[in-house]
Amino acid sequence: MIESLHSPHIARVKALISSKGAKERRESARYVAEGAQFVREAIKAKAIDQIDVLYLTANGRARLENDKIDLSKFKCEDVTDPVMKAMSETISPQGILAICKIPNPNLENLKLSGQSILLYLHEIQDPGNAGTILRSADALGATAVITSPGSVDMYSPKVVRSTAGSHWHLPIFERISLELLQDAIPKLNFATLSADGKKSIRDYQVTGNTVLIFGNEARGLADLKLPTSADALSISMAGNAESLNLSAAASIVLYELTAKIADDK
Repeated sequence: MIESLHSPHIARVKALISSKGAKERRESARYVAEGAQFVREAIKAKAIDQIDVLYLTANGRARLENDKIDLSKFKCEDVTDPVMKAMSETISPQGILAICKIPNPNLENLKLSGQSILLYLHEIQDPGNAGTILRSADALGATAVITSPGSVDMYSPKVVRSTAGSHWHLPIFERISLELLQDAIPKLNFATLSADGKKSIRDYQVTGNTVLIFGNEARGLADLKLPTSADALSISMAGNAESLNLSAAASIVLYELTAKIADDK
């Protein structure tokens, strides 16, 4: 049982979740995740070996045991409630916190179906948007999520909290330029979302492995050199709002296109 508030375990967790934690996460290839849902999704994805250590309070342990989770498969450390509170960023911790490995997938090894959908996020900054898009990509069957240099850290605590465990289910590629993506995976189709897009998403057909490009919340894609063949898509809106939140727009586009792919099979 870890009881001391001066424990090196606390220091390690705090280094990974602090405001300067991005450097520590990159160098150690580790990140922090909290909650029972994250553990359940790791089991579902057969990724237990990707969890270095699972910290549990008495209540956290009881919660997982009540869910019939075999904790003997994890390296567990029991901690007091004050220690968990010192580790956690949340106001009311569930008593379940893990240090996890950051995968290092290879673009060249990505398995594509011929109608795979890849999401490319260009310099997005909002962790909530990033997490929601990742969760939608997982739910709706995207093949991968790719971020550009200058985008939010996909393993920051705020992003991780908003994904509800979707990190386990699809590959994430960070700090990848569009040029590098094109070099690594040839013969990709590209599509962007724009208020003045020439083609409605309802009229767009996925005819090959396709990259959906979404831009920065403020600047959009103004500073990105797009492939000349990229299609500019739009979402038809019957209401009065001028625009949609980035994550909402991405989810709508992804739903429309993956539904068409499913209907074609």
